[in-house]
Amino acid sequence: MYVQQSFERPQLPLFDAFLAGTSSEPRLATNDISRSEDDQAFSELALRGAAGHCLHLLAPILRELSENQDARWLTLVAPPASLTQSWLREAGLNRERILLLHPRQGQNALALAEEALKLGRSHTVISWLHPVENSTRQRLAQAANAGGAQSLNISLG
Repeated sequence: MYVQQSFERPQLPLFDAFLAGTSSEPRLATNDISRSEDDQAFSELALRGAAGHCLHLLAPILRELSENQDARWLTLVAPPASLTQSWLREAGLNRERILLLHPRQGQNALALAEEALKLGRSHTVISWLHPVENSTRQRLAQAANAGGAQSLNISLG
């Protein structure tokens, strides 16, 4: 018995606008965790390679999110040191719509991301957590749903 497999993975809602009309261009893979409503609010992107190349690939995604029509913030929680104010400017991001959050002493990035998501003042909260366990995915998705936001975790390798 021959069963045809589809290798095409569905894209999560966060990237629909970004990837629309790019069928001839390479696609960025996101992890489709499950089909529950909680997981609709969480996306994950893994980039491997030299830091400069990863940032080059990340720039258009961040630029698109910074220009979102939603009046709320694009929040970056504990971004890598290479994401400086000058890099944000050079990448063409709307810095007036970006909020950079760094954990205080005694606070971790996951707790800060959860808090930012629950508050609902951001349309998207981007974290750089690695590795991300299923329980962390669920916590971020639930916090995102509570705040009507999207959670994006970026893993840079």
